[in-house]
Amino acid sequence: MTLAFSRRRLLSTAVAGGCAALLPAFPRSVLAANQGSNPVEDAVLLTVDRRTLDVNGKAAGVFGIRQPGGTPGLSLDPGRRFVVDLANRAGEDAVIHWHGQTPPYVQDGVIDTNRPAIRTGESVRYDFAPRTGTHWMHSHHGMQEQLLMAAPLVVRSAEDLRADEQEVTILLHDFTFRDPAELLASLGAPAGGMAHGGHGQMDHGSMDHGAMNHGAMNHGSMVGGAMNHGSMEHGQAGHGSGHGMSGMAMDLNDVEYDAYLANDRTLADPELVRVERGGRVRLRIINGATSTAFHLDLGRLTGQVIAADGNPVQPVAGSRFAMSMGQRLDIRLIVPAEGGAFPILALREGAVQRTGIILATPGAAVEKVAAAGETQTDPLDLSLEKQLVAVSPLAARAADLTRRMRLTGSMAPYVWSLDGLTFGAHRPLTVRQGQRVELTFENASMMAHPMHLHGHHFQVVAIDGRPVAGAVRDTVLVPMMGSVTVAFNADNPGRWPLHCHNLLHMATGMMTEVVYEGVG
Repeated sequence: MTLAFSRRRLLSTAVAGGCAALLPAFPRSVLAANQGSNPVEDAVLLTVDRRTLDVNGKAAGVFGIRQPGGTPGLSLDPGRRFVVDLANRAGEDAVIHWHGQTPPYVQDGVIDTNRPAIRTGESVRYDFAPRTGTHWMHSHHGMQEQLLMAAPLVVRSAEDLRADEQEVTILLHDFTFRDPAELLASLGAPAGGMAHGGHGQMDHGSMDHGAMNHGAMNHGSMVGGAMNHGSMEHGQAGHGSGHGMSGMAMDLNDVEYDAYLANDRTLADPELVRVERGGRVRLRIINGATSTAFHLDLGRLTGQVIAADGNPVQPVAGSRFAMSMGQRLDIRLIVPAEGGAFPILALREGAVQRTGIILATPGAAVEKVAAAGETQTDPLDLSLEKQLVAVSPLAARAADLTRRMRLTGSMAPYVWSLDGLTFGAHRPLTVRQGQRVELTFENASMMAHPMHLHGHHFQVVAIDGRPVAGAVRDTVLVPMMGSVTVAFNADNPGRWPLHCHNLLHMATGMMTEVVYEGVG
């Protein structure tokens, strides 16, 4: 359900919150009158629409976010503003979140009292100074992200252009032919829902494509492939599960997806990228999966992680790297001088399935890569996180505000929460502009959770209570029974979602807000 909206109310709210300069995502004619001294630039047109995808020989109706020529998403050169006309041709309400960007609050791409949905047939303009790095865009409305309403968003720096290297962007996804609402219901999610937009009000609105406003849940029949954990007890592992501390069962994968995609393709027909012998390649990898974590495997190659969530880190060498949902890694590698074909694979956590692309030098023989490995992978851990060190850390400063937040919930009933509260009954974190905030996530549940904060980037400052000078990120994995402390500067007033980036967890309640004092 889209809540009632008026431009007068939105502007008065922005002023009350000390945000008079914020530009809402209005139709372009309205925005043009508010641009002031901003340099005029040609807008890039992005269209949210429907498309047909071939998945292992079977046609699937999905969404897309594309430029007029069909290019998915957006890449911006250094110094260019993010000026985008976003047209909704999806046949239903939509909204796009610019994941990794820190725009003014009203341009974040989330539906609530102050920010409307984009009605089908409408076009709105976004205009803000972008943040460099590898980011992405995706729906923040109902379950549309599960139907591939997502695309890359890359903002290059001047240093990127000077680098003598080939860029290869990889967007990973998990795919189902099923209706996402039925998939969610088959897991045992209760009826009703927690709507993002009512600031505590329940929303029992209607669904489009099984999509309800942030947290809607619907009963349905069991769908083959989804797993119901209603009979699982502690100590008894289900499919795709491992054992954590004290013998407790750890669930890794709730859904058996029909396919796993890399740039919309499976390993039955992978993307083949031609590279030069001895050349440098920069992989920009985005885990856009809704509920699947991956091990990124370089095979015979060794690479260096040089950025996490778009932010530079001190290089960390390796051939396999953990990536949870919503996270991005930039990896630099050198193609061997003798050439060859080199699969870059994403291995599903706790399972055998995999997807990926193939790098190949001219004339190299390319062999078929199976869509399943021989052994299940291990659960993701924080071994990589502990090695990451920010190139540009937050300035040293004592925290003005600290808060501990427990990650709670269960698989039976399938409801996930923060401090035992689902969204709608949540307890927002209230901050003042200028504060340094430290937030400790304590995972008390049987699943790992990638926690994402809108409108800000935070630095990882402690893992399981041990201080680290970690990466600057916007999404961090918190393993079962683990804890991670992050610090951020409260420098972007608004109401900002803070949620698990497992879409099924967020949809059943694992979300709250960071709210600045004075913002309605």
